[in-house]
Amino acid sequence: MPELVVTALLAPSRLSLKLLRAFMWSLVFSAALVAAAVYGCIAFTHVLCRPRRGCCGRPRSAPPACVSDPTLGEHCFLTLKSSGLRLHYVSAGRGNGPLMLFLHGFPENWFSWRYQLWEFQSRFHVVAVDLRGYGPSDAPRDVDCYTMDLLMTDIQDIILGLGYSRCILVAHDWGALIAWNFSIYYPSLVERMVIVSAAPMSVYQDYSIHHIGQFFRSNYIFLFQLPWLPEKLLSMSDFQVQWGKGQWNFPLEPQELATPTLLLWGEKDTYFEQGLVGAISSRFVPGRLEAHILPGVGHWIPQSNPGEMHEYMWAFLQDLLD
Repeated sequence: MPELVVTALLAPSRLSLKLLRAFMWSLVFSAALVAAAVYGCIAFTHVLCRPRRGCCGRPRSAPPACVSDPTLGEHCFLTLKSSGLRLHYVSAGRGNGPLMLFLHGFPENWFSWRYQLWEFQSRFHVVAVDLRGYGPSDAPRDVDCYTMDLLMTDIQDIILGLGYSRCILVAHDWGALIAWNFSIYYPSLVERMVIVSAAPMSVYQDYSIHHIGQFFRSNYIFLFQLPWLPEKLLSMSDFQVQWGKGQWNFPLEPQELATPTLLLWGEKDTYFEQGLVGAISSRFVPGRLEAHILPGVGHWIPQSNPGEMHEYMWAFLQDLLD
């Protein structure tokens, strides 16, 4: 068939796809503007109620002493093979067992894993990393430097750069989104996973389409599609205004999950509905997921309820230690 004829036949389909994409993005940015108005009101309310904190974040001359606590581990830097970026991490328990790698969420850093670093360094080599863009780690300015593919490559480079071929991956919030994807595309590098308060993006997307309540809980995701404004709002009242963070991608293909995984979820999670736990379970190979909903607990389980988290983790990992 002549190329001109093929092009003519495909033209309506291509035009329809372009129009659909334009329509979807118009909805996203409309929602982003609404979210910006809502969070702008929240931010200004913080400023009005606590004027001494000011309208912007106050610079600190030195980090707080707690982040230099030697019992948490040694502060190190690793140069990644693929990108050449230098990432900061805290390491403890080298030689005590398998690698346990921690991925933090937003707006957090390695210190969010302080209780887990103390707890597990006796039987594991625990490493809590600052992902690219956080803390002392390198932070490329181009937004294209933060795609999921690049973030997953970072995790691969960290595991291999530390001298391991596999790890136990422990992740929360945005770090857990990276971990879900990493377990799908790099399964040979993940022996077990512990996921806290996050669903795979494909599960989250499908669930949100069918559950309007989750859609409204995730309104902050729309806000983060705008340039510079989220950072300005977040810094107001000396960074007292906080919310979760997400990357809005669509559409995504459903994927079967097979890595042995412990999933911990807070009953009172502000950002994610409990129904997501069932949706995640439906995508798993039978017998590979152990899920627990913690009564009366919110989104920040590693810091608010470390004792409960540790009990579940020790039981989940016991056979690796026998």
